[in-house]
Amino acid sequence: MAGMRSIGSRVLEHIRESCPTVPHRVIAAQVEMTPDAFSRALNDKRAFSSIELARLADHLGADVHWLITGEPDPHRLVVAARHDFDHQTGQRAVPGREADDEVLQSIALAYRQAYPDPCHQPDLPDSPAKIAVALGEDFVRPFAARLEGHLGVDVVRVTGLSTAYSFTIGGHRVIALPITGNWFRDNWSLAHELGHHVLGHHDQGLSNAEWDGHEAAANAFAADLLLPRETLAAVDWEAVGAGELAEMVWRCGVSTDALARRLKAVNSYVPDLVREWAGYATQRLLRRHWVSESGVDEITLRMDEATQRRIPLALQHAHIEAIAAGRLGKGTLAWLLGVDPEALEVDTPSVPEVDVDDLAEALGL
Repeated sequence: MAGMRSIGSRVLEHIRESCPTVPHRVIAAQVEMTPDAFSRALNDKRAFSSIELARLADHLGADVHWLITGEPDPHRLVVAARHDFDHQTGQRAVPGREADDEVLQSIALAYRQAYPDPCHQPDLPDSPAKIAVALGEDFVRPFAARLEGHLGVDVVRVTGLSTAYSFTIGGHRVIALPITGNWFRDNWSLAHELGHHVLGHHDQGLSNAEWDGHEAAANAFAADLLLPRETLAAVDWEAVGAGELAEMVWRCGVSTDALARRLKAVNSYVPDLVREWAGYATQRLLRRHWVSESGVDEITLRMDEATQRRIPLALQHAHIEAIAAGRLGKGTLAWLLGVDPEALEVDTPSVPEVDVDDLAEALGL
């Protein structure tokens, strides 16, 4: 589609895809054009006006930037979300999607303001195994930092979201997490949304069946990254005790329920000990059977880390520089940090004093 040469041909192509049975005269009337003018514009005999294109984009659900240029708008927000999955019904849903939109738009605005010029990033490694190598050994505990430092994928954690999302804005790959305090859910969400990025799932106009397929693929990606088959195959599950199970859950950064479901998928059965502990909260197993080598309460520390607001330092720095240069106000940075703009002390441009007489003269007073 991006290779089509004219605006008329792109409009026609979108009509064929989105509403092929609707007569062109009906579409023309809905965008306040005569049938003749609409036909001539489709066939490049006249140009669409800017208002006509805006109406068409709104009516057809099209990207007006693409209609004009043949390229997707790099600043348009198209998200993939981690869906809730009902294991009994097999249904996936994002019940909080509408309420989440305001937060997602605020995050997108922060990126647009900080990075007005689109950037290009190299492709991500194309498999869970290659991703694991790129992230480095023992990547799960510093997962978010490794994603940013090793793969250039930003991680934002804020209040107000019901689930995790991923999107690309101006070339920047972003994963947005809700604050839950559950590090094992965060880890699965990071791996899942990373799967959406790797697999190129940020498309528009997908059917429910296509979305379900994308969700299943992203979930499989997460499972292969956090619980590789070879790792599970190396364990003698019948000989594993509660202490060893707790160590595996801690090291892999997953819940007991996720481990049980993965073993069921890989081995077609769940060992008795894993099934028993999967019926309880993950922290119950850890607090009763996992031993910290440091002597510190690592479980509470890890939970506390998962409750902290998280904004990429590069994004903060870009805003601070723009504020100091007078290009931005403090409002968006304050929102990112969750503080009152008036309480945020950052460098701002000096405001020159104006002589009252000079001002009066300039105003003709």
